[in-house]
Amino acid sequence: MKSYALGLVIKLEHGVESSLRKVRDLGLPTCQLSTYDPGFFTDSHAAEIRTLSHTYGLTITSVWAGWPGRVVWDFVDGPATIGLVPPATRNERCDIVKRASDFAAQLEVDCLVTHAGFVPESPSDPLYPGLVEDLRAVAAYCGSQGQSFCFETGQETPTTLLRLIEDIGLDSIGVNFDPANLILYGKANPVDALGILGRFVKGVHLKDGRYPTNGRDLGMETLLGEGQVNVPLFLSSLVALGYKGAFTIENETTGSRQVEEIGKAIPYLAKILDSLTG
Repeated sequence: MKSYALGLVIKLEHGVESSLRKVRDLGLPTCQLSTYDPGFFTDSHAAEIRTLSHTYGLTITSVWAGWPGRVVWDFVDGPATIGLVPPATRNERCDIVKRASDFAAQLEVDCLVTHAGFVPESPSDPLYPGLVEDLRAVAAYCGSQGQSFCFETGQETPTTLLRLIEDIGLDSIGVNFDPANLILYGKANPVDALGILGRFVKGVHLKDGRYPTNGRDLGMETLLGEGQVNVPLFLSSLVALGYKGAFTIENETTGSRQVEEIGKAIPYLAKILDSLTG
């Protein structure tokens, strides 16, 4: 018996039924639900997803909660538009994450994921105390529903995220570890970052990429195995830490290209994981 489960990030905006069917057709047993539209957090959508996931034999491992409004994935406008850090949108977005937590509870999913954003690296930054207080309230809300509130790695250095976790100080905090994001934002080598954050990892995104080549734009995402993540070493390090969760493929392309790229990623990952956990 394999001791791991591969999965796929699916975006509800691409169609609930078609997205879940795609996971089934690819032969994957798990998926992470993702949406930037809080309009999906309804009783009817929860009922539809429960029925379809049962029909297709899928386990939903987590819910990724995004936010409406302007979001710019770069180093210039990103700090003011990404995640829960920006003061102008923080209250609204924290409320959306709580709604996502309610939605996840209806699905009996125990992991809620989002980006914190560009967390201040200095704890003396005037933004920092209020951010900690607001995120503690969100984490406590998720914890009250038996969920882990997981920060996806990306915009912050591993030590900055570790300090944030320590300062929030709740057991319901976790990390959704995306190795490529640490490279795309130029924040860390993902294998080294596991040594800092490994004990908090509740979920994993598997994607690859290259470091930035200028100070304004993120690095470029690549096919798994063609970037600078060093996927075999990352996976062996993760397994050595005792990680037992799903290995969730994230692919930002769409249509036939996405199916083709995921089709290449599955045997690539399975071969590595079979050698580590078979």
